[in-house]
Amino acid sequence: MWGKRSLALSVAEVVRLLAAAVFLGYIVLWMIAPTNRYREKWQPKLRADTNSTYFGAQGTNLLIYTSSVLFISILGCVYIHLKKGRREDESREVKPGASFWRRPALVRGPLGIVSWTELAFLAMFVALLTWYFSVALSSSFSRITPQSAAEQKEKVWEAKLDSAALRLGLLGNLCLAFLFIPVTRASSILPLVGLTSEGSIKYHIWLGHTVMVLVTLHGLLYVIYWASTDSLSSMLEWANTGESYLAGELALLFGLVLWATTLQRVRRKMFELFFYSHQLYVLFLLFFLLHVGIGFLTIMSGHPLSNVFVNVPAVSRLQWHPFTVSSNSNLEPDTLSVIIKKEGSWTQKLHQVLASSPPDRLEVALEGPYGPSPIASQGSFFRSFVRFSGVDQRRSGITPFIAIIREFIFRSATGDSATPKIHLICAFKNSDDLTMLDLLLPISGSVSDISRLQLRVDAFVTREKGPAGKADAIRTLWFKPRPTDQLVSAVLGPHNWLLLAAVIASSFVAFLVLLGIMNRYYIYPKDHNSNKVYSYTAKALLNLLIICAAIAATATTAFLWSKQRHAAEGRQVQIANAPSPGATPGVGFHKADQELESLPQESLCGPPTCTSARGPISRGGCSYVVSTPCFRVSTGAGGGGRRCLASGPRGMRRDVAMICSSGHANNLHYESMSFSW
Repeated sequence: MWGKRSLALSVAEVVRLLAAAVFLGYIVLWMIAPTNRYREKWQPKLRADTNSTYFGAQGTNLLIYTSSVLFISILGCVYIHLKKGRREDESREVKPGASFWRRPALVRGPLGIVSWTELAFLAMFVALLTWYFSVALSSSFSRITPQSAAEQKEKVWEAKLDSAALRLGLLGNLCLAFLFIPVTRASSILPLVGLTSEGSIKYHIWLGHTVMVLVTLHGLLYVIYWASTDSLSSMLEWANTGESYLAGELALLFGLVLWATTLQRVRRKMFELFFYSHQLYVLFLLFFLLHVGIGFLTIMSGHPLSNVFVNVPAVSRLQWHPFTVSSNSNLEPDTLSVIIKKEGSWTQKLHQVLASSPPDRLEVALEGPYGPSPIASQGSFFRSFVRFSGVDQRRSGITPFIAIIREFIFRSATGDSATPKIHLICAFKNSDDLTMLDLLLPISGSVSDISRLQLRVDAFVTREKGPAGKADAIRTLWFKPRPTDQLVSAVLGPHNWLLLAAVIASSFVAFLVLLGIMNRYYIYPKDHNSNKVYSYTAKALLNLLIICAAIAATATTAFLWSKQRHAAEGRQVQIANAPSPGATPGVGFHKADQELESLPQESLCGPPTCTSARGPISRGGCSYVVSTPCFRVSTGAGGGGRRCLASGPRGMRRDVAMICSSGHANNLHYESMSFSW
């Protein structure tokens, strides 16, 4: 029996099960942490075993919290390495029960679109917070008596207020332990549960709001406590040992500024203000560290580590902007392309640089790609795809679908797997934007490549009331590379996930070694583990320095080793006097009066030439409707069902989710891609 099971389970699935078991144990530790049994029996024993001359009081948290998250991160790296390049089982289908849990449960409201699975986990997390706070508070209140309050020169209600404020802060620490996992771009933890960093942004938003509510209440209750006990001067104290109140107030101040700029109206209208003020999280964490000490920071610091972030120094050396990768690595192995729409100030400046006097060379820095979408790899689970794309003020939702459709073009050409029916429903502001449909094919492709797909495209022009004008053709501007330029590749080489696992493990070991040396030969002779002599601030800053040094040293070593090992395998980009399509990187944009090289490619769907402001127009196999789109989806029949993918503004994704969550659409499986980055 065991032999059959071992054959059925891949090594990757075993690794994922082990990670799930460790994570479950991690959650159980949070559940028992506020109980009297843990505080009175287990915690003293753990501290006795770990509070050594090498690791001090933080040894317990390093053992229980930090090492658990790091171990899961390492397992995640191994899992991704084993799964890399392998497709899911083609015969697998979505079961009816699983389909229900993936359907939207909430569509309208402050949480956005939430599936039944997300709602269930949200309820469990709220239950964990409620349990932690209620048990910790009741345990604390049971120890407060008139005698104990009198010894502290307090009234009973003042002692309870102090206790409640402290427990709210501890509850904020619990949320902080999970806050940064959803937004870690190259996360090795999220893929273990089938998530990407882009798709997990909303969890970070939920946790961020929760953290700020809790720490704000924590600070507010302490201000009330200090006012009631005539000790407002404590607000300016920076204690040598113990909690520094002033550091906590500065952390709260930076957090409130950061929080205020995350409001949707501010974020959408003044994105750069939101982006730069969000960098205040560094100061928030720094003063949080100085407020609570290194022992509490180790609870949340597990250094766990498709979009690409683009920086063009000719436009701005500081600004990095996220774009969806539109190329496909199978169909175009030597190409990484993004579509940049001329809407915002940064893209306007980029267009001016390219259109006015194009330089011979354009330096571009890339970070990523992050969050490869599993949607294309799971295409065989479904009989058909229905895809909705829309536009908001600055972005087009069709770009993710370009890469996915190119993946299905590749699969149809190789014939190694079945491809589903695809129905693409897209909305554009103006008819000029319809030329984006030409990008469904790569530059080197032809209409015959896409003709193998069962593809239907319905395009809607929503902002144009008069006759459609003539759209500019997409043209390409080529740049001359240097002989020393190299193609974009993974920083740590082809086995980067295994090397990343080694970096995580070795950096933690290096941190423990350096921490042990510092504590044993520098801090312990002065403090003797009493935590009453050596400054908490100095200790926290030294720990932070050691953490940064350990990560920098191990990551740099891995990078240099990988670079030296794979230097011979790298291919240099050769300078060509007359570049040919597909041979050299280029930039394409709409510009009628600019003399640029025009690519010899066939148009998938030519621009409409309608003279009426309304009514459908069919051309090139695609239908164009100049009107406000009203989406209707046929539920169909048969196994596998239909997967509905929505990419675009919040309102459009919400409308599609409402269709999929209705009782008349049992075989529609909803997924969305937002513009959260």
